[in-house]
Amino acid sequence: MAKTGKARHRRRKRRTPVGAAPGTLIADPAASATNLCLTLIAPDKRRSIRNAKIADIAASRGDWPVIWIDCSGLADVATIGEIGRMFGLHPLAVEDVVNSDQRPKAEFFDDHAFVALRMVDDAALQRYEQISVFFGEKFVITFQEREGDPFDPVRRRLAAEGPNRLRARQADYLAYALIDAVVDSYFAPIELISDEIEKIEEDMLGGAQKGLMQEMHVLRREITVLKGVLWPLRDALAALIRNDDPFVTRETKVFLNDTLDHAMRLIELVETQRDTLTGLIEMHLSLTQARTNEVISLLTIVSTIFIPLTFLVGVWGMNFDPDFSPWNMPELRAYYGYPAALLFMLGIAFALFWFFRWKKWL
Repeated sequence: MAKTGKARHRRRKRRTPVGAAPGTLIADPAASATNLCLTLIAPDKRRSIRNAKIADIAASRGDWPVIWIDCSGLADVATIGEIGRMFGLHPLAVEDVVNSDQRPKAEFFDDHAFVALRMVDDAALQRYEQISVFFGEKFVITFQEREGDPFDPVRRRLAAEGPNRLRARQADYLAYALIDAVVDSYFAPIELISDEIEKIEEDMLGGAQKGLMQEMHVLRREITVLKGVLWPLRDALAALIRNDDPFVTRETKVFLNDTLDHAMRLIELVETQRDTLTGLIEMHLSLTQARTNEVISLLTIVSTIFIPLTFLVGVWGMNFDPDFSPWNMPELRAYYGYPAALLFMLGIAFALFWFFRWKKWL
């Protein structure tokens, strides 16, 4: 999961110009093309219209108990603004849809709620995107930056034959199901990070290795991103549960409470992973330092052994004249002087080696 060999590029989000009127919609030049998917929901049937138009929404709005508009791509701000006006969405909330760098939050208005979330777009690439969820008495509207989402289980439940709780309940329950899918989508990247941490831990049992520190720092940065998303996500879910607006029923709050438990579990997992990585980084530094100390100790011992040998070689290598004085190294004329000198120096080396072993320095 940790891509240490590839450069990571961050795209700067386009913001509303300074001084613009509140609710001004400015499209990001890099935004994906807008595509609408209209799902019409009744207790005993369901109908889906892909590539829907505003006219399809207007024609179907009053004939179905619940409608779900899924808008992927934020390039067509005119269509987004028209949907906002059609359902009476607050202009500031619609502006937050286009400015897709919002902190996860939940806001409540007279007849609808707005929830901004970060969802996992690609678990393997650690790519996230903002998803905005509006829901009121008979509608749910989702805006996402590009196609691809974790809503397929919800779509399959809506399309299932027979009695269906998702079709039979009100719009707030559908909004809960979508939010729950977003929250559950975080388990996949967190499990991938756990696998990476376990692999690094196993590799580290053999000692510090080059490249592990970089991988751990990349993983810790990813965990920091997850932590920064999950904590406000928890607050948004708690706000949905605490609110007293009539379009969020008591029954749905029970299910939202379960989603809040999932978010808390994710936060606990991320905190545990962060602590584990911190411990592994400290362990790697300790192993590296210990290895460095071992090398320095070995080099010091080798140098210590050769110091007296170097001294003797230096002394015997001086220019002496034994004919001038008996103090001028008479052993230079010894027949076995050279092997005797080598044996003497070898004895000193063994004596120093034994002394270091006795002191448990080796």
